Amino acid sequence: MTTFTKLAEGKQAKISVCASHKLSKINDNIYGGFTEHMGRCIYGGIYDPENSNKHLVDEHGFRKDVIEAIKELNVPVVRYPGGNFVATYHWLDGVGPQEQRPCRPELAWLGVESNLFGTDEFMKWCEAVGTEPYFCLNFGTGTLDEALGWLEYCNSAQDTHYANLRRKNGREQPYNVKYWALGNECWGPWQVEQMTKEDYAKKAYQWAKALKHLDPSITLILCGETGHSTWDSYVLKECVKFDQHSLGGSTTASLVDMHSIHIYTTSDDPTKNAFAPRSAERAIEVCASLIDMARIENNVPPSVPRQTICFDEWNVWDPKRAPGDKGAEELYTLSDALAVAIWLNVFVRQSKYVAMANIAQSVNVISPLMTTKDGLVKQTTWWPLLLFSKYMRGWTVATHVSCSTYEGETSPPWMRAAVDTPWLDVSATVNDEGWVSMVVVNSHLTESFAVDLDGVANGEKSIHVSTITADKWDAVNTAEEEMVGIKESSCKGDGRFEFPNMSITMLRWRI
Repeated sequence: MTTFTKLAEGKQAKISVCASHKLSKINDNIYGGFTEHMGRCIYGGIYDPENSNKHLVDEHGFRKDVIEAIKELNVPVVRYPGGNFVATYHWLDGVGPQEQRPCRPELAWLGVESNLFGTDEFMKWCEAVGTEPYFCLNFGTGTLDEALGWLEYCNSAQDTHYANLRRKNGREQPYNVKYWALGNECWGPWQVEQMTKEDYAKKAYQWAKALKHLDPSITLILCGETGHSTWDSYVLKECVKFDQHSLGGSTTASLVDMHSIHIYTTSDDPTKNAFAPRSAERAIEVCASLIDMARIENNVPPSVPRQTICFDEWNVWDPKRAPGDKGAEELYTLSDALAVAIWLNVFVRQSKYVAMANIAQSVNVISPLMTTKDGLVKQTTWWPLLLFSKYMRGWTVATHVSCSTYEGETSPPWMRAAVDTPWLDVSATVNDEGWVSMVVVNSHLTESFAVDLDGVANGEKSIHVSTITADKWDAVNTAEEEMVGIKESSCKGDGRFEFPNMSITMLRWRI
């Protein structure tokens, strides 16, 4: 967690870090990914068997360069198969011999789904990447019986129909998929089978009972909205309960383990765009309070672990600039990279409450990673994601920032009255090896800040410095030119450091 003191313009800025004061453990799952049957995420993204450059594709049709890039991020969990896509997806269409799989109309993004890539292909890909799967259930055209069949197919070791179908399809041992979402954005008017909060809560609770009867070891994720909506409040109240009968008498288990929320941020103004993810921090705080309220009102005992937040869709996305039905391929700027760094600072600061976060999406679709027929393009937003995923793990530590603030309009507008917007956005961590990592995002378009540092390594020690910046806020990376990347350097902890304008800076030192 980072606290803040507002200073007048021109006053000396200061950042204090207390590395010995560990506040909350950071769940590695905040660096999760998301792959949806949308645009070129699956076909032409992670799965590209028709690519004429055969050296880029393995024996399963997977892009080898994508696998290596996801490995570089050390992505611990990947959500699949949607997203809005899942509301008309039937998992049985995507298993068995590929030549026998049906093509179906796809209603979320108005395409045709070949089903050449399905459950078993995704699980092979996860094994190649070294990541854990997270499946989302069809709450639109799907049925509870279908959901139970998918769970049985993935997780059962018994001599039963769907477990035997998995064996017939070439997989003897269960996949043991841990994470299962109870639908996706069921509140949205764009959804097939949009629901009221009342209908959703009733359905989700009943599905949860059946799913946990079949496999009590799974983690079930409730479909929330933004974390600060009436929908969130209602479904948490109705679904976060102490129900021993539904859990075989257990006093330590819960039907619902996590609550999902989604937020995308954007603005045409580069400063508003960079600060917009601070709204997600307030959303997390509100949602955490709603979870507590549901537990209090429903008399959930402390023996049941507190439900956590699954922020399983987040990113910078302007649907007008990159429409979903056109593939949603964004060209990200330096301003967007600053925003992604602030997003990640938020998850580190709020690690007490956030147990998973999944950038939407991992390849091509509003993604930091783009494929071409010949290789990869790492967008501006790739570089903060790489720094965080490599180094910002372990524990979040007590940090205090004193500096001036951005006083202008915000996106969304309500954020102006609800959230602080210091020019320097900061989080800090310490890992088990004693390495402290601190990220400072300076979103000012023109002003650098010379900042007094307290608690950073003294002048006798070398500090590793990683900087992401460019000469202009709308700098982009393309196949022809990379304008934004990471510059490595070092300095001594002599008490003051200058953070450039429009920059992401990571300082690392060992205690």
